[in-house]
Order: sequence, then C-alpha cells, then structure tokens
Amino acid sequence: MPLAACRFIFGLQIFCLAASAAVVAPSPARAHALYRWVQQVPGGAEARALTQEPICPVAKIDGRPKPMAESSAPRERFPLRVCAIPIPRGAAEISIDQIPLPLPKPRVDRILLIGDTGCRLKKDKVQDCNDISAWPFRLVADVAADLKPDLVLHLGDLLYRETACPPERKGCAGSPFGDAWETWEADFFKPAESLLGTAPFIFVRGNHEICARGGKGWGFLVDPFPAQAGEACPGSEPPYFVDLGGVSLLVFDVSEADDFHADAAQAERFRRQFAAAQFAGPGPVWLAFHKPIWARGSLTEDDEPGDNKTLALAARNAITANVHALLSGHDHTFQVLSYADDLPVQIIVGNGGDNLLEHAPERLDGASIDGVKVRTGRGAPGRFGFAMLTRELTHASGERWSLTAYDAHGQPLAACRLASRTLDCD
Repeated sequence: MPLAACRFIFGLQIFCLAASAAVVAPSPARAHALYRWVQQVPGGAEARALTQEPICPVAKIDGRPKPMAESSAPRERFPLRVCAIPIPRGAAEISIDQIPLPLPKPRVDRILLIGDTGCRLKKDKVQDCNDISAWPFRLVADVAADLKPDLVLHLGDLLYRETACPPERKGCAGSPFGDAWETWEADFFKPAESLLGTAPFIFVRGNHEICARGGKGWGFLVDPFPAQAGEACPGSEPPYFVDLGGVSLLVFDVSEADDFHADAAQAERFRRQFAAAQFAGPGPVWLAFHKPIWARGSLTEDDEPGDNKTLALAARNAITANVHALLSGHDHTFQVLSYADDLPVQIIVGNGGDNLLEHAPERLDGASIDGVKVRTGRGAPGRFGFAMLTRELTHASGERWSLTAYDAHGQPLAACRLASRTLDCD
C-alpha cells in the first residue's frame, strides 16, 4: 500500500483509505427475491421472481448464472418488479438466491387441484382472514405441499379481499383490500409460499381476476402471457396447451362467461376454444377453465344452481371426442360428475379457502342439470381442502387416473377412478 494513502500519528500507521478503494473493486449488487416460483406458460415453462430492488435477481441454471429479465415494471399499487427467465428443456436444476426451484417433469403423474383460495371481504360477506380455522388456505397449501405433487393447477379466483374489513370485525382487522400488491400477497403469495417452492404452477383465470376486480394484479403477477404495457389489464386471453406426458391440458379463459343467461357472442368465442382440442397431439385432452358447465351448487334449482348457461350453449356439439375431463373451480365445494350422455367427466375443486357452499349435494346420481342427466355424482360439501389426480397403470385397461379429495388436514374425503370418460367412485 503506498505510504501517501495512509495516515500516520507519532510514526504509527493507524488507517488507510484511498489505497484500499483504488485496488479493491466493489462487488456487483445482487437483488433478493421476495417470492420465486416456476410457472407453465405457452410454449414451455419459466421461473419467476418478485423483488422490490432496482434490478432483477440472477438465476442459476445447471450451475451457470443467468440474469433474469424484467417482465413487469413497478407501477401504481404494485411497487415491485416481476422478473422471469425461460427454463430450457432438459435443464437439470435451477435456483434463485441459492434456493432450488422445482423443474417441470416431462411426465406428470401427480397433479394437485386447488381453487377459490382467497379470503372473502365484500361488503357484508366477511371472513375472519386472521383466523386459520375460518380461512385455512395456508394450512391447505402446507398440507398439499407435503404430498409432493408434480404440478399445481390453480383453478382460479385468487383474490377475494375487495372491500375493507368492517371496524367491528376483529377477525379481519388490518386486512388490505382491493387490486394491489399488499392484497395479492396476503391473499395468495404469503400463505402459498411453501407450495410455490414444491411444484410448478398453472394458473387458470377466474372471475375474480377480471378487469373490474383483480385483473391488474393478474396481468402483473401471474398471467401466463407477456405482461401488458403501462397500467393495462389484459382482456380475454387465448387458450394454450401444456403437455403432461401422454395427456394434453388445454387451459383457457372463461372468466367472463355469463352464468345465468346464454350470451350468444360469448358462446361463439368459447365454442372456438372448445374446438381447439382437436389440434392436440395423440392421447386424451383435459380442459382447464374456471367455471364448470353442468354442476350443482344446491339441489334447489333457484339456490346456487352451479351450471353456466353460456358455456352450455358453447359446448353443444363442440367438445371433441378426445376430451376426457373438465377441470374447474368457481363452485366452493368439491364435486365430480359423469353424465349419461357421452360427455367428459367434470371435476370441481373450489374449496381452497373462500366461504363454502354448505348445502351442495353429496350425491347427484340421476340429477338433471340444464337438460343433461348425471350418471354418477359425488361431493364433499362444507369442507375446505384440495384434490389430487394420480396416474395409475393397470394390466387390464392400461392407464387410468385416481382422484382423491382431501380436507384441509389431509384426510381423504372421496376417492374415484377415471378411465376415458367413465367415473367409478367409492
């Protein structure tokens, strides 16, 4: 060190300043992620991270540092940036902040189904968001993560805190509300943190993610399509395929489908999306969309009917023979139905956290829904939870899938087997 750079007192070297600054280069800044996950998007998968720092984190893929790119810049009510990086096919490992992330599997054998997970705050409809027994989404997510799925399919409706907690309700005191980062973090990211690190996600857009509700957060945070510029909220989005290994999953957006009146213009758009299944590769196709077509929220016709008039009009003669299952949320219960007509099995998992349909039926055998007769129908009303689809190989029939519904503590509620469009339940 040059003497000119050091301070001497009574002949003793006490400290040096300028020389050390001249010879030691500063280490580059590293951004830290608040949350990180892997998400299926059209054409593949990408890792995403949320940060409040001015630069994106650096991912490491197969041991090599890879800078992430900003996909959403900070904006009003969302003071953070979303960063993303495509995951190459065949990658063996990926990490962000030295935390390993789950990679997509070429053959998905265990699919976690979850939906309608947020905490209800809307005028006089209020849940105690601070009470895990009243709003158990964190418990549901943690228990589901322990079952080690290969893929998490969130069937829509992540954001439910739309208005302020009433002053007299201590159970939700201090809760954020509205389409803002603080609400998205409270309603989804914080309680789902363990699940985000367990398996890749597919997000289905629900009616709570339309532009009049949580659409800006959807477009900013979890939209599988590239982010909109500025403050724009994405409109209705096109379908896309995800290869599950022998099964093609077609994901599409029915978030604005009119439940109670058949909207002819909407139905024509959805009819084209149903017909897109014909372009899948060999093997069965499953459709993932938020609102079920023929379901039953109650046995009373005028109380939570559960069917969707617009989608029923769209689906008429439009669901191709290679479609074996329909995967939905929206109705706040677990329900699975097969039909007397040659139609796909309908699976509904909408009991992830929001207020439940207490009077949804347990059995629907023989019920008629919008002119469609149910052959086999099972439900688990009034129970929070999730479901798991597990691929099985049998000597007699080749491949089939088992479907198990679980409560929030991981106790089985119902068990069924799916083969083609047939359904067999215990």
